[in-house]
Amino acid sequence: MSIQRGRHFLQIPGPTNVPDRILRALSRPTIDHRGPEFARLTGELLAGLQNVCKTSGKIVIYPSSGTGAWEAAVVNALSAGDKVLMFETGHFATMWRNVAARLGLEVDFIPGDWRHGVDPATVEAKLREDRERAIKAIMVVHNETSTGVVSRVAEVRKAIDRVKHPALFMVDTISSLALTEYQHDAWGIDVTVGSSQKGLMLPPGLGFNVVSEKALAASKTARLPRSYWDWEAMIKVNQTGFFPYTPPTNLFFGLQEALQMILEEGLEKIFARHNRFGEATRRAVRAWGLEVNCLNPEEYSNSVTAVQVPQGHDPDALRKLILEKFNLSLGNGLGKLQGKVFRIGHMGDFNELMLAATLGGVEMGLALAGVPFKKGGTQAAIDYLAGNE
Repeated sequence: MSIQRGRHFLQIPGPTNVPDRILRALSRPTIDHRGPEFARLTGELLAGLQNVCKTSGKIVIYPSSGTGAWEAAVVNALSAGDKVLMFETGHFATMWRNVAARLGLEVDFIPGDWRHGVDPATVEAKLREDRERAIKAIMVVHNETSTGVVSRVAEVRKAIDRVKHPALFMVDTISSLALTEYQHDAWGIDVTVGSSQKGLMLPPGLGFNVVSEKALAASKTARLPRSYWDWEAMIKVNQTGFFPYTPPTNLFFGLQEALQMILEEGLEKIFARHNRFGEATRRAVRAWGLEVNCLNPEEYSNSVTAVQVPQGHDPDALRKLILEKFNLSLGNGLGKLQGKVFRIGHMGDFNELMLAATLGGVEMGLALAGVPFKKGGTQAAIDYLAGNE
């Protein structure tokens, strides 16, 4: 076993590296989750998440992964047999579809090529066909982590509004929240799904739903079984600052610190920073003579770039070599992209020097692995970063 020195570069697209400030917060002594200090903490966290999500609506926090938050969105708002409209934009959209189907929903799953986001025109056409208003929810992944593609959620909302369709609008923001612009209220979202381990810079373990009044009303008649995930029980007890079951206190300490860090930098500056990193990474990929998986420049992700590897070359062998040689972890291809791409995560507590080092590790790895490419991608990124503060 080789010994590796220096700090590990965790450049998968989540979980991201956890900043030292948050690590210290996580290590605080646990407090009484029925005491007044905890009640104050709950109020602070809910208000902070409202700011990040741009909402005045209710927020429900779960001790869960994002998958749990997916399930919570479905079981609270829908009933077995309900028809929902979903889109094959990548691996995670497909997984959410599978959750919905296993829970008994009738899923109209629009096929996709894993290189484009949701087409607002297709949404409008499907809803116009639904004269009986059988579709109860439209469910979209905002930033598809597996593909590096962002769906144009605000445009999808406009398409729904043009048809005046009453379906709920549910959006997965797991790898976009606090990384790229998102507005729950202004964009007319009914349920936002999020989790802790990407833009919020925490370890995995927290999932949440942001819930509109329309979604809360729908939950009154929804008939899918729910207990642990029940919005009503959580919201009722949260009003006093507490939870209906034991909350993950130390993760809450970390979330408190993360929200403070986001407030200090400001969301607009965070979005601009990630926009620079995404563009710098894409410039590096093109300079190498490789192909960015996302085909529509309007849908480029600022938090993750999926890179197509030339046919006949193995991206997983490349990733293995880069990890062994340079202590740098990159994301693998998932689902239909397995064996076709590797993914560079550039999100969270991340700066220009970290990106330059990451791209340098990739460039050295490409050379050692014998993948055909042109030198100079890292320099192209550096030149862009140096001229765009």
